[in-house]
Amino acid sequence: MLYDPTEHRIRSFVTRAGRLSTAQARALEEQQQFLIGYEKAPLDYARVFGRQAPTVLEIGFGMGATTAHIAAAMPDKDFIGVEVHTPGVGSLLKLIGEQQLTNLRAIQHDAVEVLNHMIPDGSLHGVHIFFPDPWHKARHNKRRLIQAPFVKLLVQKLAPGGYLHCATDWEDYAVQMLEVLGAEEGLQNTADGYAPQPAYRPLTKFENRGIKLGHGVWDLVFSKK
Repeated sequence: MLYDPTEHRIRSFVTRAGRLSTAQARALEEQQQFLIGYEKAPLDYARVFGRQAPTVLEIGFGMGATTAHIAAAMPDKDFIGVEVHTPGVGSLLKLIGEQQLTNLRAIQHDAVEVLNHMIPDGSLHGVHIFFPDPWHKARHNKRRLIQAPFVKLLVQKLAPGGYLHCATDWEDYAVQMLEVLGAEEGLQNTADGYAPQPAYRPLTKFENRGIKLGHGVWDLVFSKK
């Protein structure tokens, strides 16, 4: 199970069986040392990575290309990616092995439960949430990840001065994000509204395609007070 069925709450994801490529399946078998198993116990980052370094959590890393890119560009920081979908986890493990990214680990589990049980309070240097499922139908908006209670939980896990970086290509979700993050008393906006795209976040192929079609992308970067 990728979540605890006894925790009755609305989830921002639907578990589905995706088809694994041969390379992804091989990575899941051969790169197990980079996969952190879920357990209801606080993580010791120094034990996991073998050093003391600022730790950044990414929630919903998809196929992992952006995650691997950022980890490679910031070897002085450690990164933990959380994702429920098996092909994406296999893809990231494959990238970790190919690029020998010793500062990157993955957890395959519900991010809310990971935050509640595995991430110590005040321990994160940053949180990345890039292009979460927009649940664009109005009746599904309640499934969106960026809601006030979840943001409060993120603030609890951030160290003072730590940052939260969200990005979306759905304008109405961007508006909701700005409203929710702006209303959280523990956060302050680092920009006047939406932020310029930080240099460390690469453009995805889907984002590039959308930009060529005239679609917008909105970044939001807030810091913990």
